[in-house]
Amino acid sequence: MSLPPKALPARRIVSSRHLAEGEGWEASELEYGLIIAFNAFTRWMSRCMAAAGNADLTPLEILVLHNTNHRSREKRLTDICFLLNIEDTHTVNYALKKLLKSELLVAEKRGKEVFYRTSDTGAALCEAYRAIRETCFLDGLNRINLGGDDLRKVAASLRTMSGQYDQASRAAASL
Repeated sequence: MSLPPKALPARRIVSSRHLAEGEGWEASELEYGLIIAFNAFTRWMSRCMAAAGNADLTPLEILVLHNTNHRSREKRLTDICFLLNIEDTHTVNYALKKLLKSELLVAEKRGKEVFYRTSDTGAALCEAYRAIRETCFLDGLNRINLGGDDLRKVAASLRTMSGQYDQASRAAASL
């Protein structure tokens, strides 16, 4: 026998009441979830990286380091920006310069292009981060029975929503 679905609470948790008028309630609930998830995620990345041995990196620098380390393939600035969906290349370029100065990345210029890859130190830091992530984060997911297909569905939904926000930003820019 299945239980009846739970009713939604009369009061909803929204990002901003003025954005939750009429049909906007659900989108405002989603946006509030994105806001708090984004802030929790950036805080997590910083603290995990500090535990891994480097407390000096910003969340963007951590993302750039991991993306550069991804699949042990060299990447260009444009590749990193594209994969992370970042328009402001100068912020990623600054992160790359800081990671180079910290000797976590190495660069090789070929013609007009610069290719980046993680140094041995950078790869070791990524591995230390991975181990801490497994212990502190993934073990927690297992305890609440959230994993596998559920996480893949959430990830697919987030990628779909990012496309909707990208389209909406293009529409807003044309107004």
